[in-house]
Amino acid sequence: MSPALISLSVVSHGHRAHIALLLADLARLGRTDIEVILTVNLPESFDDLLADLPFPVVVVNNPEPKGFAANQNAAVAHARGQWFVVLNPDIRFHGDPFDALLEVSRMAPPAIVAPQIVNAQGQEEDSARHFPSPLQPFKRYLARLFGVHLANDSIPTRGQVAYPDWVAGMFMMLPKTMMEQLGGLDERYRMYYEDVDLCARARLAGHEVRVARAIPVEHNAQRDSHRKLRYLRWHVSSVIRFFTSPAYRSLRQQRGR
Repeated sequence: MSPALISLSVVSHGHRAHIALLLADLARLGRTDIEVILTVNLPESFDDLLADLPFPVVVVNNPEPKGFAANQNAAVAHARGQWFVVLNPDIRFHGDPFDALLEVSRMAPPAIVAPQIVNAQGQEEDSARHFPSPLQPFKRYLARLFGVHLANDSIPTRGQVAYPDWVAGMFMMLPKTMMEQLGGLDERYRMYYEDVDLCARARLAGHEVRVARAIPVEHNAQRDSHRKLRYLRWHVSSVIRFFTSPAYRSLRQQRGR
């Protein structure tokens, strides 16, 4: 196997079926310059899925469940690649996006990058956006609740590269050194807005956020925040935390509003 260039970090909360599909997709890509860091947040066995893969898999078994940010931050310590990828277990690969991602990531200045995300029907997901206003998350929630469609953000695009303010944490790739310099994901957030906050801090540090649109990946979205009261509480708490954070205040000052 080649030395790891890209470290993919995925966390399983009882997602064995998704992990099986994800590992099979990655194996079909035939890349030997990746590694997978699989954090097992709830007890389950993956031994039978790890044989004969063309890349190494580091399995981290948590004695107790951790939050999304804590799991991803802990995975950084295991990563040997130059690039670190935060990855959902329900991502599917139908083509290899990594060469395009590496090319876009190597553009100056350094950046957080993501592929174009589509759903199972091939429609683009709203996974790359402008930074929200304080009322926007609640408008989106009410729109979903009442079945009202809101137009997606219009993101500046040049060729096959888009330039949003932030990308969703279902698939984020950045230099490992940048992840370390930024201090990782903020563990005070609970399941939501860690990605918005990380992109905000990255932009304040002079980095960019980019989307490589050439080869999309599929996301089987499971939006629970409008179905389970506990998730809704976490979502609201994270929204409030972000809009009262130093990062958001600095962004407002930087943009003159």
